[in-house]
This record gives sequence, structure tokens and C-alpha cells, in this order.
Amino acid sequence: MSSSLHSPPMQSTQVDRRQLLSRVKRIVVKVGSSTISENFAIDYKYLNSLVDDLAAVKKTGKEVILVTSGAIAVGIGHLGLRRRPETLPGLQAAAAIGQSRLMHAYETRFQRYNQLAAMLLLTQEDFNSRQRYIHISDTLRTLLQFGVIPIINENDTVAVEEIKVGDNDTLAAHVTNLADADILIILSDRDGFYTADPRKHPNAELIDIVSSITEEVKHAAGSAGTVDGTGGMITKLRAAEIVTGSGEMMVLANGSTPSVVNRILSGEKIGTLFLPQARMSGRKRWIAYSRPPQGLLFVDNGARDALVHGGKSLLPSGLCRVDGDFEYGDTVSCLDANEHEFARGLVNYNTQEISQIMGKRTGEIEKILGHHYYDEVIHRDNLVLMQKGKT
Repeated sequence: MSSSLHSPPMQSTQVDRRQLLSRVKRIVVKVGSSTISENFAIDYKYLNSLVDDLAAVKKTGKEVILVTSGAIAVGIGHLGLRRRPETLPGLQAAAAIGQSRLMHAYETRFQRYNQLAAMLLLTQEDFNSRQRYIHISDTLRTLLQFGVIPIINENDTVAVEEIKVGDNDTLAAHVTNLADADILIILSDRDGFYTADPRKHPNAELIDIVSSITEEVKHAAGSAGTVDGTGGMITKLRAAEIVTGSGEMMVLANGSTPSVVNRILSGEKIGTLFLPQARMSGRKRWIAYSRPPQGLLFVDNGARDALVHGGKSLLPSGLCRVDGDFEYGDTVSCLDANEHEFARGLVNYNTQEISQIMGKRTGEIEKILGHHYYDEVIHRDNLVLMQKGKT
């Protein structure tokens, strides 16, 4: 049985999947460890079907990017271990062993279709830096122009906690934005998004369409993952929030469904479709989603209204409180009087400076700090209003 979580007036019957998906030209597909591997070994039967599916999509003239998990799981198996290492060096060693084997498995199968594949290994630092972000975007676009299928994974052999994206659902969402793709398709071991965790609630219903990420939807996500991987429904919902908030679509579906990607793109009612919100520019996407906020700015109601409805910059006079440890140019979150995030932006002053000038007029900045670089704490050109679903 399927259901729909929606914000009025959107109803699942109002969405023509075939028409909506017919416009898709560039696709990011993410496959998880629990789908691509079993008992810490590559599931070659599944891998064959996945490559067949993606090669068929490519032949229709669409551009395909694959974000794959599985390197650590495969490395664990080759090390003869029965569980994931508990130390970071252990995980990095497993990734170093598994990554080359995983890529070789993909490459040999794509060769059957005379299809070139390329590997990119990324970390959070690649998304934090605007310059690196643009360079990687250019590389992806060039590979696609050459007809190559880029295969992307997190660089687990070098990533430490400070530079980890953390999970490949989020990585896939960042790549969707980076590549300006039209849709993210996440293939998992679940049929889609449910009203509750179906493993705990047998009466949970599969949701056909989610038109906005509300608190109700977040509550339904739960937090379960699998022994082979690190993801759960929470991370998939986070990916949906990033992709749809940027103005693109996402589908969550069961990777074991035959020819699942082709069938989704043809408009079949498979999995859960997350509908896009208003489209953001590439730079706004980068500000809003690609870098974790380093602090919080609490603003008064007047400042919030000026930002949301007046298109204004954030001035020191509108600030009530500051939290975090950030520097000039970092991303920070803006929260209203109810402590709800409504915007993100690049800050013009560090934590200590803002704590001194908050609540003050711009004319007082130089007297307080001894310098006056900017009138604005966040200029409106560096500010993004976050699109949040309402309950």
C-alpha cells in the first residue's frame, strides 16, 4: 500500500511522473554498501545488473554519474575480517584495499559496452573551498562531454573526521549540486520512504511522493542503518533536503528492482519521488549546502523580516546572540526568535568581533573594534534563505 506526505494543495495524483522525468538529461545514481556488497564481498550478480542498467541509460543520450559505496566493505572482506574495524587507520586500510578492487570490477563491466569510466575520490575539503569546488565541477563536466561515466566515492584512505563528508548519501547530494544534475536516484535495500520504519511497524505505508520535507517527514525517517554501511533513512532524507532545496528531484528506490534506473526515468511508479523546491543558482547551492555551518547567529524579528521579505543584508543591530567558533568567510546559520534556521550565509566578521558589535549600529563598529571593514555582518549577495517545509 502506498501513501503520500504532502503540503496542500499538492496531491500525489497531480504529479505526472512521466512528464516530469522526461526532461531529465543528467543523472546522479548512488548505490549503497548493503546493495553493492554482501558479507563484505562484491555482489557480482548485482553489479552486473547495475552496469547493464546504467549503460542502457547512457545509450539513450543521458549523462550518468555514479556515486558508489562499498570500498571499505570490500576491503574488510579481503583482510579476512568479520566486522568493521573500530579505528580510523583500520577503516582507511580497508578502503585502500577495497577501492582499487571495486573500481576494477566496475571498469571491466563497463568495458563490455565500450564505455569509459573514471574515478574521483573526494573529501569535505573539496566542497568547502569554492575554488576546488569549481575545478571539480569543471572536471566532471569535461568527463561528461567526453562520454565518460564518472564514478565517485569519498576518499576514505585519507579522510579524517575534520574532512569527512560522513556518508555517501550526503556526498551524492553534494555531487548532484556540483554537477548541476537534474535528479539524484538513491538505490538502497528499501523500496522507498515509509510513514514509519517498516521493520518496526508492519503497517507502515510506502510513500509515493513527498512534496516538502516537513517535521512529520523527518519524524518518519527513524535512524536505522546496516552492518555493512553507515547510512540510514536519516541520511537519505538529508540528501533529499539538499537536492530538493536546491531545486532538483530525488528518487529513493530499491536497488534490487530489475532495470530500476531506466524504469524510474521512464516514469514508472517506483520508489518515492521527492519533489523540487524553487531552484537555486550554483553559488547559492554552495553557500547553503556544501559547507557545514561553523556557527549560529540569532536575530530579532525585525531583522528576520528584513532578510526574508525585504531582501536586505544582515546588520549588527539585528543580532541578539552568537554561538560557535568561526572566522571571516565561514558559513553560519541564521536563527529566528524561535531558534528555527531560516537562512545561511558567509560571515564578514569572526565570533569575537560579532559578540562585540551585535545589537550595535554600523556607525559604532570602528569605535568598538578599531576597524570597520563592512557595514554588514552578512551581505545579501552572500545570504541564502533556506526552504523549510511547514508542518
